[in-house]
Amino acid sequence: MVFSSIPFLFFFLPLCFLLYYAVPYGNRVPNRWKNGVLLVFSLIFYAWGEPVYLLLMLFATLVDYTGGRLMSRFGTSAGRRKACLVCALAINLSMLAFFKYADFFIGTVNGVFGTSIQPLGLGLPVGISFFTFQTMSYSIDLYKGEVPEERNYLTYLTYVSMFPQLVAGPIVRYAKVNEELHGRRIVWEEVQEGVLRFMQGLFKKVLIANQIGALWEEIRLLEAGQASVATAWLGAAAFTLQLYFDFSAYSDMAIGMGWMLGFHFLENFNYPLYAVSVTDFWRRWHISLSTWFRDYIYIPLGGNRAGVAKHLRNMFVVWFLTGLWHGAAWNFVLWGLYYGVLLTLEKYVWGKALESLPKPVRHFYAVVIVVVGFVVFVFDDMGALGLYLKSMVKGTGNTLWGWECLWYLKNYGVVLAAGAVLAFPVYPWLKKRLAEAGRGGRFAPPLRLAVSCMALGGYVALFLAATAFLVNDTYNPFLYFRF
Repeated sequence: MVFSSIPFLFFFLPLCFLLYYAVPYGNRVPNRWKNGVLLVFSLIFYAWGEPVYLLLMLFATLVDYTGGRLMSRFGTSAGRRKACLVCALAINLSMLAFFKYADFFIGTVNGVFGTSIQPLGLGLPVGISFFTFQTMSYSIDLYKGEVPEERNYLTYLTYVSMFPQLVAGPIVRYAKVNEELHGRRIVWEEVQEGVLRFMQGLFKKVLIANQIGALWEEIRLLEAGQASVATAWLGAAAFTLQLYFDFSAYSDMAIGMGWMLGFHFLENFNYPLYAVSVTDFWRRWHISLSTWFRDYIYIPLGGNRAGVAKHLRNMFVVWFLTGLWHGAAWNFVLWGLYYGVLLTLEKYVWGKALESLPKPVRHFYAVVIVVVGFVVFVFDDMGALGLYLKSMVKGTGNTLWGWECLWYLKNYGVVLAAGAVLAFPVYPWLKKRLAEAGRGGRFAPPLRLAVSCMALGGYVALFLAATAFLVNDTYNPFLYFRF
């Protein structure tokens, strides 16, 4: 089940929140009943597509819960506590490796040694990359004494399985939601803000990401000899915008539903296409993943404090794992190393020179790198990747411009323009200016009322438009289900 679907929007979500708000707070455990409702609906949500993998998630949570209980029982016995941590991490990583990378490993062995080992053909459990990182973060933080032990397994299962963030993040750490799991309150002003944030994500997903994605699919499927340089770059830009709006929209919807439930998830995107360097881009893109690798891999390895050679090693390890985390294919590894090399060059070679350039030039530099990077990201066939990159440089038949590019711009120009504008912090700027205008002058109350009515009407119109698209369109992918 995806957030941008009719069953979720008109059946699952309304019923969930109706029951969630109806049940009272418990007397002994403040959120016992609300946690119960959230847990039941989260398990239904996860089991909707492939019920058998629900058992896998239950097993994973039981492993880390049991490991945490044992770590607390062993108290100051460092050796036993470490053994519990190592066992929990080994089991988590083994499950992730088996389901996500077994066929990748078999294919690599077959390619290198000429063997014919039959792939397992296992389906990828939805969200396994996300909830595995969550369960591991709990075990690591508990071992380091940074979070308290969770004594109630159902509460821990509620933390891992919360449907807003289960299948696509943000990667929520136990330390962030521990207090809210046990003592949150519903604040109706935040519920209203959560509804608006959810709707913004829905509009981004259905009205922008899906429509731009259709353009990318058309260009991607062009036969050899039909794509000019301009068309190839247009397709690459379209996929970049599709992926950004697709994933950031899901994060918006997750954060909005979190507010409606009384939780406060961290922001996962901060207008990454507004970045002025590769370093700046990775401070803004998929923030929960970047900080996870920083805190649990990069810093424990020594970060940049152990000399240049070890720093380069640490960068290589982190970006190799970042690429591999995204998928079991060599293009993801190449994509991770691509950014590792560029980040290293920015730090040690041209970073200072880059900072001296005008901001528009730095922004152009960052966007070009990001767009090329996402071409590497999207093609798991190395031959197809090479041909597409070649078409971005010299086109097919050395053609820089083709009439097909004008046709695509004519048919998709409006949604491309909307995506290009909304990828920048235009909405926060406009919202701030309207708020400032509403606070001053004798016309402030009428202005506030007019703005509120216009905003409400706009949300209703956009929701109706999004619903119409969902009813009529068959193209409604969620790209991060692959990862």
